[in-house]
Amino acid sequence: MDLTDLTYNYSKELPLDERFNLIDQINRCSCSIPSNIAEGSGKRTNTHNAEFLSTALTSSFELETQLLICERRAYGDSDKLRSCLELVQEVQKMIFAFREHIVNRPVS
Repeated sequence: MDLTDLTYNYSKELPLDERFNLIDQINRCSCSIPSNIAEGSGKRTNTHNAEFLSTALTSSFELETQLLICERRAYGDSDKLRSCLELVQEVQKMIFAFREHIVNRPVS
């Protein structure tokens, strides 16, 4: 959720002509990450939970790509962008580790 807040705040400063492109994509990706984690946590099996964690992870890589495009185009505040990129990479590591834990957890 912190990543979502951070990216929403960053994307407010992007050029208006990116409203239906990068801004929309960034906002959708950043919302998808916690949404899929939440949805997966409500699933009955470890396998289903891991699938939603995988979806969250792929959304995080998609978000990272959108942010790197912004970096290449020199959009927005560079310090805010750097914070977004650092946090998305930290979130990726956490999701990956959590997914591995879920996959390797014994079935109860």
